[in-house]
Amino acid sequence: MNFKYFLLFLFTLLFTLHSNGQNKHAKSSKFRSYKGLVMAGYQGWFRAPGDGSGNEWGHYGSNGKFDKNHNTIDFWPDVSAYKKTYKTSFKYPDGTSARVFSSLDKSTTDLHFKWMKEYGVDGVFMQRFFGVARNHDTSNKTQDIILKNAVAAAEKNNRAIGVMYDLSGLRATGEDCSAIIEDWKKLVDNMKVTSSENYIQHNGKPLVTIWGIGFPDRSYNIREIGINRLINFLKNDAEYGGCSVMLGVPTYFRELDKDCLPDPYLHEVIKSADIVLPWMVQRFTPLLHQDEIRYRDHVIADIKWCKEMHVDYVPLVYAGFSWHNLSKSNPGLARHTSYGAIPRIGGKFYWDLIYNAINAGGEMLYVGMFDEVDEGTAIIPISDTPPNAKDVHFVDNDGVAPDHYLFLTGQAGKMLRKETPLVAKMPLKE
Repeated sequence: MNFKYFLLFLFTLLFTLHSNGQNKHAKSSKFRSYKGLVMAGYQGWFRAPGDGSGNEWGHYGSNGKFDKNHNTIDFWPDVSAYKKTYKTSFKYPDGTSARVFSSLDKSTTDLHFKWMKEYGVDGVFMQRFFGVARNHDTSNKTQDIILKNAVAAAEKNNRAIGVMYDLSGLRATGEDCSAIIEDWKKLVDNMKVTSSENYIQHNGKPLVTIWGIGFPDRSYNIREIGINRLINFLKNDAEYGGCSVMLGVPTYFRELDKDCLPDPYLHEVIKSADIVLPWMVQRFTPLLHQDEIRYRDHVIADIKWCKEMHVDYVPLVYAGFSWHNLSKSNPGLARHTSYGAIPRIGGKFYWDLIYNAINAGGEMLYVGMFDEVDEGTAIIPISDTPPNAKDVHFVDNDGVAPDHYLFLTGQAGKMLRKETPLVAKMPLKE
């Protein structure tokens, strides 16, 4: 009898070793945990004519055009440090043409990661939309080029990098999360993203994010898209699994109310994950008295709930919000939004969120977003003198330095890790 148990034990041990041996991820990472890090979301979706994408203007304007009638950005990026820029139809008072960057250029990605290193931003999660995963057989996709450039730039600048799948684009009928499974296999096999020691881990396992669970404005039913099978694959598959999973959910996921579907199945899905990331953009504003205190109390309650569910929690912070120009060209967006709908007030709002997220017990931070000038959340350098004209308006930078938000993000990391004291007053660059 003892001999039979010994054989069973030996078989189990050999099977485990064999399974671990088949895992295709790097055995170690320079970033073994999200805790202690300030990470940002990275869209990488800006395109310009002549950038090699074969497209016209992307995310700068609508219908492939970028002019006063098709403009979709509220903030103008400061491009003084970019190696390659693209001429637009917008003019400065002296008659010179205003220029922008393309996310497809390797020099753009290199500069962004250079900034992360210079200012102390720990890294980014690269957004990967469902439409990209669906078309996984397409070769030389621009999104793949950008991801490849980002992995190389992360290694060069010793920054953390992760993949964030956004379920936007998932069809209501006849489609589930299977495309993400196949895309993840491609990223691991062909692009070898998790072979990099700079790929972020959590609990010592590669971290994969799935964003878009529980939002009522999505056409798909979370009970019918195989989200449980996707999570099980990422966590347990012998070759491609062994991962930790972070879920992007609505702000009021805990109560299943307001911006969240009232479906308790969401809580079952959350319990199977490792980290909860609530999307809080537009949910808090400096225009309401002491709304940062409401934010703090909300984060405290979220952390308490997550501890009871045995999952980790990452608070989201953002610099502000503005999509007036975008809303004019998109009938699906609220057209009543004004420029600077959630004003930045020179970084004070951003810092209030950062301070209260850490003060509430946040052990890691997610910044939404690194480069999103079309929704006014970007922390990349913003011009304080955009090419405004009689019938064209962009939001300025409140008179602060273009790199002000990168600086604040780096200071947040130092205070999060207790390298410097946590202070409520917004720090200023000396």
